[in-house]
Amino acid sequence: MDNVEAMVNVDGIVSALARATIPVMDRGFLYGDSVYEVFRTHEGVPLFLNDHFDRLENSARLIDMNISQGRAELIEEIRSTVAATGATREDPLYVRYQITRGEGPMDLYPTPGLNTRYVIIVKALPSWNEEFYSRGLNLAIPQVRRNPVNSLDPNIKGGNYLNNILAVSAARNMGSDDSVMLNREGFVTEASNSNVWFVIDGQLATPSQGNLKGLTKKHVHRALQEAGMESSESDIHVNELHNATECFVTSATRDVMPCAALRLEDGTCLKFPTGGGEITRQTHDVFSSYLQAYVKNHRNESLV
Repeated sequence: MDNVEAMVNVDGIVSALARATIPVMDRGFLYGDSVYEVFRTHEGVPLFLNDHFDRLENSARLIDMNISQGRAELIEEIRSTVAATGATREDPLYVRYQITRGEGPMDLYPTPGLNTRYVIIVKALPSWNEEFYSRGLNLAIPQVRRNPVNSLDPNIKGGNYLNNILAVSAARNMGSDDSVMLNREGFVTEASNSNVWFVIDGQLATPSQGNLKGLTKKHVHRALQEAGMESSESDIHVNELHNATECFVTSATRDVMPCAALRLEDGTCLKFPTGGGEITRQTHDVFSSYLQAYVKNHRNESLV
């Protein structure tokens, strides 16, 4: 991956990461007024590309943003940015594409009819600390609560991440790797930028409320169903976590990552099997096979 140069595309202008700029009056910079998606490639194939665009367009609808660029145009711009990196099919890539509402007056109210700006970042896929897979993440529940759904819909994958930043910062200060956020009623929502799963009383479940509809989560459910394994989405109260025997997180860049410990607000530390328990390991293996089949069936979408 040493041959992959990180490149950025801002409204069709492709440049090296260190030289890329956007105007200071851009609303994405000023107010976090933007939506975005992140996917990775495997053997050149973008994972779940259409799903990512569906979610991007839904995020835009939820904030009343009309995207000026069409899906086909954005895919071609992503493709040209990938080409500029020098990547081959053997190079797994991290691709982030962001749509800002564009430039307008310095006013919170978004002037109707602004032309949206796109920013595409392509770089080599970062490697997670191997201990996160062999040992597992250490998670913590901070005092920071997830924004209420009627305040900021978690299905807006947008550029304002202060809630998540405060949560993960608090968790790091507690000596953990990442946070698990509760809502105001004490129900589990999600980790700072991934979905969280638990095995409770032998049943695999992930929270149903207050979290982003994760695409990896969606496809893990589908992979498990195809493999004849059960999983569900349900309300999980923090008090139920004392009965949890396994825990893992899922995201576009992590796949299935086991959790070794979860520190509760009262200082109690729940321990989980090193490297994941039986159901976590099965889920990891099932999803890995599912991804291999997906890539095989979507070779025609390769960006390289």
